Amino acid sequence: MDILDRLLKHDVWTTRQLLLRCRELTPQQFDQRFDAGPGSLRETFAHMIGNIEVWTDLMRGRPVRPDSEPKERAESVEGLIGRLDVAAVDFGSLARQIADEGRSDELWTDVLDDPPTQKTFGGAVAHVITHNMAHRSEVLHMLQRLGLQNLIEGDVLSWEKMEGRK
Repeated sequence: MDILDRLLKHDVWTTRQLLLRCRELTPQQFDQRFDAGPGSLRETFAHMIGNIEVWTDLMRGRPVRPDSEPKERAESVEGLIGRLDVAAVDFGSLARQIADEGRSDELWTDVLDDPPTQKTFGGAVAHVITHNMAHRSEVLHMLQRLGLQNLIEGDVLSWEKMEGRK
């Protein structure tokens, strides 16, 4: 498994594991406001998944789906997991295609910037993965403050060990 596949699989697996732990929370806890991230666990996960969707849409040159975060406040943990699974496959296949075709340094235009700006595909792929990593740190902090114990550390080496890779 190369570094890209390792990072993509770790990213979605770790986010999914943290969402699964949110099943242990009450709806009030899932929506509790924190002074971190977008504010609550629900909003943070919706933001993370929305980020994958938007960047994938932009890099694929397709219309960006409407901002879905406000309606996500009503979405369940299961709904967010479903969105994550779909978004991760779409993003992962695009990232793999970019790498396989040697297009990581190729430029594309981010039409959401004002004015639109060019970015590299490789930089955007790395941004999505590291963006989620930063928000997972906030999620872990929120879950700890809510009293959940035995949380995963979330690092790649722990993931490899849990997945049976050495």
